[in-house]
Amino acid sequence: MTKLSVFVAVTALSVAAPLASAYAATPAVIKVVGVENEYANVVSQIGGRFVQVQAIETDPNTDPHTFEASPSVAKVIAAAGLIVVNGVGYDDWADKIMSATPRPNRKVINVQKLLGLPDDTKNPHLWYDPKTMPAVAKAVGDALAELNPSQASYFHASADKFVASLRPWMAAIAAFKAKYGNTPVATTEPVSDYLLQAMGFKLMTPFSLEKAIMDNTDPAPQDVTAQNELFAKNQVKVFAYNQQVTDALTKTFLDNAKKAGIPVVGVYETMPAPGYNYQSWMLAEVAALQKAVTNKVSTETLVKGH
Repeated sequence: MTKLSVFVAVTALSVAAPLASAYAATPAVIKVVGVENEYANVVSQIGGRFVQVQAIETDPNTDPHTFEASPSVAKVIAAAGLIVVNGVGYDDWADKIMSATPRPNRKVINVQKLLGLPDDTKNPHLWYDPKTMPAVAKAVGDALAELNPSQASYFHASADKFVASLRPWMAAIAAFKAKYGNTPVATTEPVSDYLLQAMGFKLMTPFSLEKAIMDNTDPAPQDVTAQNELFAKNQVKVFAYNQQVTDALTKTFLDNAKKAGIPVVGVYETMPAPGYNYQSWMLAEVAALQKAVTNKVSTETLVKGH
């Protein structure tokens, strides 16, 4: 039996009895888990004072793909009335905990399923897709309204307000695409690929290389050679570098990009902190990419206010 199986089983027994009586009444404040902090942030904006939101994956200096849940995490998930998971295999451990600790009336938003994406979707980093959060916001508003019907109008209005707040980001994407579409870009893995594609970038890194780095497997030598040639021959205008999954190979790519004078933009799998919300984070990424293309300015680390 795996470590996860053991503590899930223990947690299920330890929380079932005390939670059973608590579930009988609708709480004034809804406990919510956004497994990734970008989803937690969106729920917080929509739920306001009527929700208590906790994110599980929050550290921009760690690899979410290797996250291991703890008994304390299992208890937090077991107690939540609404849980938002990414899906596409990114946070399967949360599904196992939910299965082991069922509760009446729990609402679960699986973003993959919400968007109608198949299980074999190649890129799991759904929050970078401009189509994702508007759909998530509506689903969150609906779920919170079901859990607390007395505040349904508040939740729906907040969801609409959140979607409207994304318009500057959408406008920045469209403006970049109109002016700088087809700009060649290299990446380490497909973290920001949805955003890059929406902005009209031409993705030059072989996807097989992106996937190998994402899956922590050895990439094909020819892919490594192709990536290094992108830098050596100045065939790309910017290098989107995942700050949360780094190793000797990605460091080599980073060094080669710098040697070639190619600007670097850091991208993230969890929302960088402090000071960002989802909207400002996405706007900052677009602004950094535009500065890289227009002024050859690197933004390796996002710092609020810079």
